[in-house]
Amino acid sequence: MLSWDRMKIFAAVAEHGSVTRAAESLHLTGPGVSQHIRKLEKEAGTALVEREGRSIRLTPAGRALATRAAAMSALADAAEDDVASIDTDVAGVLRVGAVASALRRLVVPALADLARTYPLLRPEVVDGEGIDLLDRLQRRTLDLVVFESWDHRPATVPAGIDVHTLHTEDVHLAVPIEDNREMATLSGETESIWTVCPSGSDAHSALVHALREAGVEPTIRYEVSDYSTQLALVEAGLAVALVPDTARSRTDGVRYLPTAPAVTRSLRAASSTRIPAVGALLDAMNVILACRT
Repeated sequence: MLSWDRMKIFAAVAEHGSVTRAAESLHLTGPGVSQHIRKLEKEAGTALVEREGRSIRLTPAGRALATRAAAMSALADAAEDDVASIDTDVAGVLRVGAVASALRRLVVPALADLARTYPLLRPEVVDGEGIDLLDRLQRRTLDLVVFESWDHRPATVPAGIDVHTLHTEDVHLAVPIEDNREMATLSGETESIWTVCPSGSDAHSALVHALREAGVEPTIRYEVSDYSTQLALVEAGLAVALVPDTARSRTDGVRYLPTAPAVTRSLRAASSTRIPAVGALLDAMNVILACRT
C-alpha cells in the first residue's frame, strides 16, 4: 500500500527535480524528504529516483508514479479548497423544501439565478405540505423550507426555527368566465362546489375555516394539490376555488374575484442553519418578489 503522505512528497520532488528544493517547498528537512522517498521505494518495490550530483533523475517507474502523484496532489488541493469555501461561500449541498405554488413561481427561478453565480452550489429540492416540511426542517434533513400561512389558519412553526415572511398576497375566488360578479361574498357561497388542496393541507384548513366563519359549510368534491388542475376544474364549470396570486395563471375560461371578507396568504421561509447558501437563496427570492411588485 503506497502512503499518501509519501506520494505527496514524491510529487514535490518530481516537480522540483531536487530533494532540497522539494524540502523547502514542503517546509521539511532534506534528510526527512530523502527518508520518505526511500520508504516509498520500499512500498513500491522498485527504485524511483537516481542521483545526478545535487539533482535527481526519475527512473521509468518513478516517472510513471510521478504522473499519478501529481494528479493526486492536485485533487487533494482542490478538495481542501472546496471544503474551506463551504464555510464562507455559497457552495455545497443546499436542501430545500417548498409548497408547490412557491416552488414553481419562486424557488425554482431563484435557484436558477444562483446556479449561474455559484457553480459549486448543489441544490436538492422536495415539495410537500408545510407541516411535513417543517417537521423535516426540525429534524435537520432540510436546510430551508418555504411554506404558506393563511390569515384564517396561521401555520405553527416549531421552536428554535428562524422564520422570515417573504410575501403576503391576496387570495381570490376563481370562478368560470360566465360569472359576471365583481366581488364574491363568502357568506353567499352556500351552493358552491369547491376544489381545494387535499385534507390536512394548510390551504384546505384555511378554506374550511374562512367559510365556516362566514356561516357556510363548504361542499368539497375535488381535492387536488396542483392549482393548475384546480383552475381546469373551474374552467370546466365543475367547481370554484380560492387561489393565491402567486398560483394564478392566465386561463381564458376563469375570472378572479376579490372576496368579502378578504382572504390573504403569506409565503414564509424557515431555516435551520445559517450557512451562506441559505442567505443567498433568501436574497434571490426577495429580488424576484421585488421585481414583481
